[in-house]
Amino acid sequence: MLSWDDYHTDEAIPTSTSASMQNAAEVIAAPEAATSAAIRTEPAAAKAALVVDIPEPVETIVETAKSEPGVASRSSEALDDLDVAAGLEELEMGAARLSVDEKAMINCRADLNQLVPFKYDWAWQKYIDGCANHWMPQEVNMTADVATWKNPEGLTDDERRIVMRNLGYFSTADSLVANNLVLAIYRLITNPECRQYLLRQAFEEAIHTHAYQYCIESLGMDEGEVFNMYREVPSVARKAAWSLSHTHSLSDPNFKTGTQETDQELLRNLIGFYGVTEGIFFYCGFTQILSMGRRNKMTGVAEQFQYILRDESMHLNFGIDVINQIKLENPHLWTSEFQEEAVQMILEGTQLEIEYARDTMPTGVLGMNAAMMEEYLHFIANRRLSQLGLPEQYAGAQNPFPWMSEIMDLRKEKNFFETRVIEYQTGGALTWD
Repeated sequence: MLSWDDYHTDEAIPTSTSASMQNAAEVIAAPEAATSAAIRTEPAAAKAALVVDIPEPVETIVETAKSEPGVASRSSEALDDLDVAAGLEELEMGAARLSVDEKAMINCRADLNQLVPFKYDWAWQKYIDGCANHWMPQEVNMTADVATWKNPEGLTDDERRIVMRNLGYFSTADSLVANNLVLAIYRLITNPECRQYLLRQAFEEAIHTHAYQYCIESLGMDEGEVFNMYREVPSVARKAAWSLSHTHSLSDPNFKTGTQETDQELLRNLIGFYGVTEGIFFYCGFTQILSMGRRNKMTGVAEQFQYILRDESMHLNFGIDVINQIKLENPHLWTSEFQEEAVQMILEGTQLEIEYARDTMPTGVLGMNAAMMEEYLHFIANRRLSQLGLPEQYAGAQNPFPWMSEIMDLRKEKNFFETRVIEYQTGGALTWD
């Protein structure tokens, strides 16, 4: 181990080192003597050779740089002319410190680089909960799933159809959500603590896509067939197309909020992606795969879906809170006509998910059928409408899968305007009780 004594400059040089240095000096001296001899015998040629081969001393280079102030002066001039701007917003040097009242969910002109003071404590808490909720796909053992999948008698044809369809839809759905977050929502939400959570959400969407790829690869599926399913299978394609239809305008880098029309367009996007894509489109698939896990089938895939469900429930809660906060701060956006439009979006999403349920379950399987799933989706749609402050549309709809309510609704689907989120932790094995 080295100590500071190793760096003392007054220590005596070891004898072997002195001898080595002496030998080196002799080697250096030899060519110098030869060069002197060459100069005495052939002065002109030797002089020419010396001009070419001998590099300019370092001291000379430094002195030359000092005598030519071009580079240094240009650097100084560039700094003198520096425009103190960060992104699109100019920094006000000497400006007053940021106050909570200056913050807003959209169209905020306050400094977005200052995380504190918090205005939306619930957004920061969701970020903390999300970080505590971290997991990675490789942590899940897929050995039993591989054996079940390769065994011709391991699953029925209907069960295999469910696994294939859901991996096909979800493998690209989370990529669509991530693209919307990165290319549109993050830029337009003007609150730093909310942006902090959006960054966490985008990372989680990447983990989810990774998880589907891990399942597909582990089971030896045709990757091209599964990942391209959203272009080939109508029930999958229609859901993906509906989601994409709500991002076209916002993905335009020239799109800006600030008018009633553009602010409402942002709200449509948020309702479409949080209220419908993550709030309705994921529920049939989650229920089917988790039901499979409860029956001790494809437990590795089911475990990953339960981790993903835990993440997506948080995403949904965050999105609902953002929408409600925008409504609170901008009541002029929440017109009766816009409310009718929002209701219509929820109903459209519900109908598309019912079509997906019928396609994935042409017959009864895993203790459920398409009719039961339709009832469940009506129940979910009513909840989304209620969370947004809109009237329920499916009178008397009940939850035919109370175990799903126990997994998600009661424990994970609480939003800020109702109560706090609880029971989040990092890692840990999941059980199917």
